[in-house]
Amino acid sequence: MAREVKQVTFTKAAIPKLTRVAAYARVSSAKDAMHHSLSAQVSHYSGLIQQHPGWQYVGVYSDEAKTGTKDTREAFVRLVSDCKAGKVDMVITKSISRFARNTVTLLETVRDLKALGIDVFFEEQNIHTLSADGELMLSILASYAQEESLSASENQKWRVRKNFEEGKPWNGTLLGYRYRNGVYVIEPDEAETVRRIFREFLSGKGIVSIANGLNADGVRTRYENAWSKGGVSRILRNYAYTGNLLLQKTFRENHLTKKTVVNEGQLPMYHAEGTHEAIISLEDYQAVQAEIAKRAKKYAPVGKCFTGRYPFSSLIVCAHCGKHYRRKITATGPVWICSTYNYQGRAACPSKQIPEPTLTAMTADLDIGDLTEIIAEDRNTLVFRFKDGRKAVKRWQDRSRAESWTPEMKEAARQKAIERNRHNG
Repeated sequence: MAREVKQVTFTKAAIPKLTRVAAYARVSSAKDAMHHSLSAQVSHYSGLIQQHPGWQYVGVYSDEAKTGTKDTREAFVRLVSDCKAGKVDMVITKSISRFARNTVTLLETVRDLKALGIDVFFEEQNIHTLSADGELMLSILASYAQEESLSASENQKWRVRKNFEEGKPWNGTLLGYRYRNGVYVIEPDEAETVRRIFREFLSGKGIVSIANGLNADGVRTRYENAWSKGGVSRILRNYAYTGNLLLQKTFRENHLTKKTVVNEGQLPMYHAEGTHEAIISLEDYQAVQAEIAKRAKKYAPVGKCFTGRYPFSSLIVCAHCGKHYRRKITATGPVWICSTYNYQGRAACPSKQIPEPTLTAMTADLDIGDLTEIIAEDRNTLVFRFKDGRKAVKRWQDRSRAESWTPEMKEAARQKAIERNRHNG
């Protein structure tokens, strides 16, 4: 008798899809205690996600020394971008205030993620944004968080203004001084650097030349960096070196944007006299400010409506260092010069300056609006690249020495020759 054989078909069980989970952590101060707090948050979420069954660890996005009222948090922006790219299904964060203290930013972000089916879980409040009452609770709690941020901001402003009224500076990091017990105390070596900068500027040296000289002599800034044009300029304009303080020259726009605004009369300024020992006399400081204004007027472009841009601005690129050329007024007229060469000299970049009349003549038959860039190469060569992909190569001839002399230079040379002949005679 034949045995009956039953055929059994096995079907492969569907593997449940893992929920891709990321965490967001933030501290608003770079102080050591806060740094340890951030490390603890990152460690906590890494372990929590990786040990949870059904979750796939995506990563912890962390911002250090970024306030929750700002939308410029790099890790936060990257997290939202990855969510929109379909890399994350769920986000965990400690609390609403860690995620954002600005109600608008919070709700806009949560709603954008909710539309993508992405849940955000706030541990302290025990809120899932995909739940039915999630958004209502978020609106209420976020408003409290924003008020807390406003209150903290107002308290900070009160402390700052109280210090200003007492003649205390807000920032204690100033080359030439150390801030001790609420007073600037002179640091001798750095003070001599400040005096050198003022002395050389009043003797006729340019700001770039001063910076290059300091760097060549191995002199460094307060934080051991190389000197730049901006660094020297800030020293020359700093009224605090006279032993007096002008406080609240700038202020924060509001507690949300944190934007710094120049005080043009919106708030009171505080002038405190004799708050600390001077490095520079008031007379020398005033002389420097007058010289800065004089030089600015001398080299200012003609025309009241000048916008700070010329036809070749941001167009000419140095083939050696990749920096853009800038316009500069010289004794022989305007030229275009590589920024690196201009600020650091030939040792940093062996490029060559281009006389503006030469550049204008070379582009007379071109539509500058059609250009994407002009590459300045060796041997007086310019490579023009156009928006439609075309390329053109042109070369120019150096001006003779006689052609490069201005009438003023020729007259000065003539007077020197007369004086020399008179002396020899």
